Amino acid sequence: METTTSTPHASRAATPRVPQIRRYQAWLQARHGLAFDDYDALWRWSVTELDAFWQSIWDYFDIQSPTPHSAVLACNVMPGAQWFPGAQVNYARQVLRHVEPAHAAGQPALIARGEGGRQSELSWPELRRQVAALALHLRAQGVQPGDRVAAYLPNIPETIVAFLACASVGAVWSVCAPDMGTSAVLDRFRQIEPKVLLAVDGVAYGGRALDRTGVLAELREQLPSVRHVVLVNHLDASKTIAGCANWTSVTARNDHEVADFEPLWLPFDHPLWIVYSSGTTGLPKPIVHGHGGMVLVMLQLGTLHNDIGCSYDPLSLGERFHWYSTTGWIMWNAQVGGLLGGTTCVLYDGSPGGSKDRPDWTVLWRMAAETGVTFFGAGAAFYANCMKAGITPAQCGDLSAVRALGSTGSPLSAEVQQWGRDFMAGAGVPQVWWCNISGGTDFAGAFIGGNRELPQTPGRMQCRMLGAAVEAWDDGGQPVLDAVGELVCTQPIPSMPLYLWGDEDGARYHASYFEMYPPGQGRRPGGGDLGPEAGSVWRHGDWIEIGSPAHPGCVIYGRSDATINRHGLRMGTSEIYSAVEALPEVLDSMVVDLEYLGRDSFMPLFVVLREGSALDEALSERIRAAIRSALSPRFVPDAIVQVAEVPRTLSGKKQELPIKKLLLGQPLERVVNRDAMANPGCLDWYVTYAQRRGQG
Repeated sequence: METTTSTPHASRAATPRVPQIRRYQAWLQARHGLAFDDYDALWRWSVTELDAFWQSIWDYFDIQSPTPHSAVLACNVMPGAQWFPGAQVNYARQVLRHVEPAHAAGQPALIARGEGGRQSELSWPELRRQVAALALHLRAQGVQPGDRVAAYLPNIPETIVAFLACASVGAVWSVCAPDMGTSAVLDRFRQIEPKVLLAVDGVAYGGRALDRTGVLAELREQLPSVRHVVLVNHLDASKTIAGCANWTSVTARNDHEVADFEPLWLPFDHPLWIVYSSGTTGLPKPIVHGHGGMVLVMLQLGTLHNDIGCSYDPLSLGERFHWYSTTGWIMWNAQVGGLLGGTTCVLYDGSPGGSKDRPDWTVLWRMAAETGVTFFGAGAAFYANCMKAGITPAQCGDLSAVRALGSTGSPLSAEVQQWGRDFMAGAGVPQVWWCNISGGTDFAGAFIGGNRELPQTPGRMQCRMLGAAVEAWDDGGQPVLDAVGELVCTQPIPSMPLYLWGDEDGARYHASYFEMYPPGQGRRPGGGDLGPEAGSVWRHGDWIEIGSPAHPGCVIYGRSDATINRHGLRMGTSEIYSAVEALPEVLDSMVVDLEYLGRDSFMPLFVVLREGSALDEALSERIRAAIRSALSPRFVPDAIVQVAEVPRTLSGKKQELPIKKLLLGQPLERVVNRDAMANPGCLDWYVTYAQRRGQG
């Protein structure tokens, strides 16, 4: 890994910073004569004049194509929208166009830190060279456009290099974090049949070195489609594994072919990566996003709404973007997206809170101080833990470069947001901006987010994103303001999935997002509904409140379905059941995630045991261990409770969502129909349990 030297605070812009969204609006007025009285008017234009808005994003960011597009939105239907037909793009091309100007300005591409004092920087030219070397290696192994490349890698620069190399040759990238167990990884990678596997020898987390060569051996054995393996030596530089190419050797190449390499031009909707989001049944959904959609949406999100500037632009000189994430969270993709705009990205690999025996919630803050981070992002739970730990700015170093705090993953309470403002004021940043966003893996973007120009209210997100026709719908499917409803998106966005891998007829994709409301309902482009042929609206699975003009802002109240959301990582309940019910003592189980704004997250697991078995500490630990091993420590329940029965419908489905609503305080008669249940008599126990929880 090439190491360069840069001074974090010396290269800050001397001129006053102009918010990126204001620069965009000034461009709209100068180029097209478009002026808007307020943000709400701008947003309404963006979701009604879809062609004009997304063409403006294409033009504003100077997206390049060797061939013209024949339309912006050629077919407005959900699912199945057709964006920019005829255009050719490549995600890696958009990143690498910044090499010369960024390097000339002395800005690195990547700054990396990790446990054990690991640190490195990667220059832009070195990023390009390594991407080219690996891309040529993949081609030599027979990788063609559309082939899948799977990665079992942590949040380190090598992972970003690997992703960009795959993108540059048209391969489809998919990554799982090394904290995921073998079963969970295989459930994902088996579906996509990768040709190449890139894997790490081990990781450091919480003060421990965790060997992953055993998992690698299992993956190689259980993935017959894999023809080639590249090993990244992260823990032990001397380790070799028979049949595996060595990362350092592969990426050391530096000849004329490397120098002349250019990423392929690909159709706008060529698949870029496969990410995974789970429902309550079946295997994780392998979601396919396209090159063009991700380039447009990541630039729009990162630049306009997150206000992350180009590091070599005089108006945002020295910008450094950090969002703490593992590779298993969509925020890793968002972090990489910073490179699209020419921004230096700062990575951290390891525990953000120290070890169990020596907790330390200053780790990321100290890294931010050392590297000059300007935008500091993390999951909402991270900030809550910092508040509870009582950390102070004096423990963290010079944080004066930090001008924005980003949050997502779960609802951020007003108390924690106010703590963040007070914390940063103590660090000498009295007007820190909170950029709270909410979106999802499903479309690799955000529906709700920030605007540097709008006022802030702790506990509320500032606005609906440009281009995102988001509404809150009541039980009758009608939009409401100042009331909690289902989050829906009534118009397509370029980053919505192309399809789910292996979903030949699109039935699973449709069932996941589009089956709740009748086709045509709520499709209102520029006034008036579209017909049923335009398809349905996107139903996201969150509870949202959208404020009226008198009470602006938005609040996400948590999941409206039964999907588990632990600090931003979503997991299908079926995956937990597979792990738990494999134990001989467990006959049945049900898990619910009580994630809700203003309350501590709480996830109980209810288990029905075989006669003669008891839920003692030994069995409880075996259940926890099964989940840790098969899935991840993140999905270990907060409590394990023995029950006589799991409530089921007449068709045998577990009643997860009604029980979740009951435990969140809704009356039983509003959440479940006893006549539709196979075992309504078991509900009394859950009512009593809910009452005890409410009183506790």
